[in-house]
Amino acid sequence: MTSKQRPLAVTLIACLYILVGVGALIGHSHDFATRQPDWGWILLTEALAIVIGIFLFLGHNWARWLALAWMAFHVVLSAWPHIRIAPTAIHAAFFVLIALVLLHPSANRFFRRTPPVSVA
Repeated sequence: MTSKQRPLAVTLIACLYILVGVGALIGHSHDFATRQPDWGWILLTEALAIVIGIFLFLGHNWARWLALAWMAFHVVLSAWPHIRIAPTAIHAAFFVLIALVLLHPSANRFFRRTPPVSVA
């Protein structure tokens, strides 16, 4: 695998972020139309998921760190203000899976800006 060849797992995570963002925007469309409390934050969060997915595809290193922060935010959100075991556990499991994929050595090579300098 060359350093800029996107690993399949990164492609799947990028697709997941885009699908979750689009799906949540559609699912929350009633909240946006009726201006429910926090509709702006929901819109921002789900639009951010789409942006993350697109830039993961393109190999931008900041996008993988933002993807991890986005998922960590959802772990905290599912546990606050009252811990709900099932949603928190599901979000935490997804966080671990996404971290394993995005921090894997093959992903590190893909997200690296330039090839390492050889000292010979």
